Amino acid sequence: MRILHTADWHLGRTLEGRSRQEEHEKFVDELCAIVRDEAIDLVLIAGDVFDSVNPPASAEELYCEALARLGEGGRRAVVVIAGNHDSPDRLTAVRALAQRHGAVLFGYPYDDPGTHTPGPDRVQRVAAGPGWVELTVPGVDHPAVVLALAYPSESRLKQLLADTLGEEELQPLYSDQVKGWLAAAARHFHPGAVRLVTSHIYMAGGAETSDVERPIHMGGAYTVYADAVPPGAQYVALGHLHRPQQIHGAAAVTRYSGSPLSFSFSETGYTKGVTVLELRPGDSAPALREIPITAGRPLVRWEARGLAEVERWVGEGKDPTAFIDLTIHLEHPLTLDQIHRLRTLRPDIIHIRPVIPTVEEEVAVGGEELQLSLQEKFIRFYQQERGGTPPDELVRLFLELVSDQDEEGAE
Repeated sequence: MRILHTADWHLGRTLEGRSRQEEHEKFVDELCAIVRDEAIDLVLIAGDVFDSVNPPASAEELYCEALARLGEGGRRAVVVIAGNHDSPDRLTAVRALAQRHGAVLFGYPYDDPGTHTPGPDRVQRVAAGPGWVELTVPGVDHPAVVLALAYPSESRLKQLLADTLGEEELQPLYSDQVKGWLAAAARHFHPGAVRLVTSHIYMAGGAETSDVERPIHMGGAYTVYADAVPPGAQYVALGHLHRPQQIHGAAAVTRYSGSPLSFSFSETGYTKGVTVLELRPGDSAPALREIPITAGRPLVRWEARGLAEVERWVGEGKDPTAFIDLTIHLEHPLTLDQIHRLRTLRPDIIHIRPVIPTVEEEVAVGGEELQLSLQEKFIRFYQQERGGTPPDELVRLFLELVSDQDEEGAE
């Protein structure tokens, strides 16, 4: 059986107000081409299909289109689980459409998709229960048993682990809860099937610096240890971390596919792609490889010495398709006209971060300390802290406040 593992699409996400819809549409096109060219039998989508619990209509439409195109009318199996960004109910609201196209949707950890046997020329759910399904795929002589653990938050598990425990006490309880769930579901594994697990969790050993995920969902109390992987599994397809990587120390090959697009500048330099693997029931480990995804625009960081260098780079056509996080070293704060000029020269500059010498670093010609007015000091402080020039009204209010305090002190 040939399997494709992907996750963390984040449909509907924007970058500082800039739509990523066109990139997502190109990604779906690229993904469908890979699935066709690689003769994929089963697609695993390991959560965070959407970026929020209330995605825009265009994102929901693209999701439905992707299910239909990937499933090809039920000739290819697709398994989708909810991540922490997804609304489980919204993700599974299209079950009727999904079923027609061989897709199985798990919104909650204990969802039971039931059986569905449309015929041997279509994907069949020959057995199922809470959080698992056994599938047959046309042209494949063995089934796949998939344990599908959608994002297991306390609320979605419908179990409050503790009201008063601290993080150090809660941590092993949470990991044990997930381990117990997987162990119970793994009883449905059998030697004649390809045996798979998919989940949307943070597993200890994963490296991530993306600021898309909130810290409590990166680790801490919601960390799962590698020993939670059930011994009978052959491959574990994870979502949640945006950098592709493998977790060591688990009973089976355990991998994050990473996200298909870069969603923040903290992901600069990450490889973006999907994982393709081939498995038979008796294999001890899958033959797997990464296939890069090129649909997304790169997110790059520029560090320039003055405005002239930025203008030169723009003129040279540096990083022509990229979104840019610009750090620029200056002697004086940027004026509003200069900021406007930068954004006109290159509209894809997302952030402008001026770096200006602090007052203590400034030395006047002849060795005398450069004296700045109070207004200049405030503007420079604001520039360093906020990365922009303060509005004139804010400067005026600051000076009035200082003046009022000086008058009160003199009374």
